[in-house]
Amino acid sequence: MRPSRHHIRPLQGLLGALLATFALVASLVTTAAPAQADTAICEAFGTATIQGRYLVQNNRWGTSAEQCITVTDSGFRIDRADGSVPTNGAPKSYPSVFDGCHYTACAPGTRLPARLSDISAAPTSVSFGYVDNAIYDAAYDIWLDPTPRTDGVNRTEIMVWFHHTGPVQPVGSKVGTATVAGRSWEVWSGDNGSNDVLSFVAPSAIGGWSFDVMDFVRQAVSRGLAADDWYLTSVQAGFEPWQDGTGLAVTSFSSAVTTDADPGGPGEPGDPGDPAACEVAYTTNVWPGGFTADVTVTNTAASPVDGWRLAFTLPSGQRVTNAWNASVTPFSGAVTATGLDHNARIASGGSLTFGFQGTYGGSFVAPGAFSLNGTACATA
Repeated sequence: MRPSRHHIRPLQGLLGALLATFALVASLVTTAAPAQADTAICEAFGTATIQGRYLVQNNRWGTSAEQCITVTDSGFRIDRADGSVPTNGAPKSYPSVFDGCHYTACAPGTRLPARLSDISAAPTSVSFGYVDNAIYDAAYDIWLDPTPRTDGVNRTEIMVWFHHTGPVQPVGSKVGTATVAGRSWEVWSGDNGSNDVLSFVAPSAIGGWSFDVMDFVRQAVSRGLAADDWYLTSVQAGFEPWQDGTGLAVTSFSSAVTTDADPGGPGEPGDPGDPAACEVAYTTNVWPGGFTADVTVTNTAASPVDGWRLAFTLPSGQRVTNAWNASVTPFSGAVTATGLDHNARIASGGSLTFGFQGTYGGSFVAPGAFSLNGTACATA
């Protein structure tokens, strides 16, 4: 049996609620400006706005060692993750991107908090970039409370573990299995001394996924951990590292809420809250130690995409050596392909192809998920 741990959520534990709230508010005063491309944040509770609608937070709370993230147009990556903490205790941080309100910070234009009984759908999409040689979980958090609170600790937390490494495990104990949103999960339940925690653990790593948050919310209601007159206050996607974590990335994130009073829901065609509006075909030619990839991106939205950026994660051991018809940076891990002057626009219904050559070690594996300007893409 893996060692248990007392899972204290970000800004909700070891530092104390009052200290965490003060630190986050202080950081918001100086760091909550809209993020530009490749904005670096090293402040413990520093934040930045992306896409004009989500907040990225560094949220280092379980260690005094430095953690730095780089905020991108579609998410963030961890560039420095000093220090480590015991794996039978709380993690050292929870850098994430979120929609809603969390510890006095509210994402611009959010529709949360919203009463559960009024929400007909809450579509969301996220893609992660993973690394080896670190101990962490990649978690999507869903926060519920009896009141529409925009600060402090919520009553119930739902954690969806997309991936985890090492001996770490969720709060509480395993209480069974369940099929939610078409996938099978281990289900864990417990409390961390501040709130109830209901966790769904994937049996194998999920690189990217689009789903309805309400499928998991209904699980909490059916298990007596929430009620229909409660509120959804925020959703988050990020990482809980215990040891290292450099290179971990959220490469895309979107969130939307449709209420009965507004059946059309938010957004315009191509908005990050809409279903995937792009398709990617990834074709490779592989030989021992090397490969080429031809990538075709199709814009299936009703509007053109200007200044396109395709984010994806190269599996461990792969490295780009040169590219054509796009700029690909960095050379490994969570990378972004960016259009050049002559092909920076993808017309509605149009497509373009770029490519790159690279090296690899071990077995060759293709990337599992792609996102175009923050919107998760279907794969051909």
